[in-house]
Parts: sequence; structure tokens; C-alpha cells
Amino acid sequence: MTDTLPDRPSLPDRLATDPDSPFYDADILALNVGVRFKGEDKTNVDEYCVSEGWVKLAVGKTLDRRGKQLTIKLSGPVEPYFRDAG
Repeated sequence: MTDTLPDRPSLPDRLATDPDSPFYDADILALNVGVRFKGEDKTNVDEYCVSEGWVKLAVGKTLDRRGKQLTIKLSGPVEPYFRDAG
């Protein structure tokens, strides 16, 4: 699962979907990145960090005072992958 195709960049240690985050990378997100957390595919991941072993998951449709979606930070093994890579 961690093998990447020759025409694809390697996945970063930390990636966020929020354009205001310093860890946001639109080019990599456009390649359809998936995240497996504790062996389960998650579709509501807002940010992940492989080296520290955590993910931030979106919590419902509730917004914080800045208008951003509320997230919860969970710890465990994180495995990012390209969804259409096999």
C-alpha cells in the first residue's frame, strides 16, 4: 500500500485539507489521497500526521467561532495512500 507510482510524489508526513494551514498542498490533494486510521478507511480526515500518529476528524456540521468545521484529534497508527493506486 505504501508503494507509489513513478509519476506520483511521495506522500508528506503531515497533510491538511484546510487552505489556511501551512500543511495544505493542493497538488497532492488533487491526486485523491486516502487515509487509513487504525486499519479503517476514513473519509472525514481534516489533517493527519504519520510521525506523531494522529488524525483530526471532522465532527458533524458544527462550526467554530471562526466559521471552520469542528474537529477532534485522535491518536493511533496512520497510513496515507493514493486511493486509485490499487
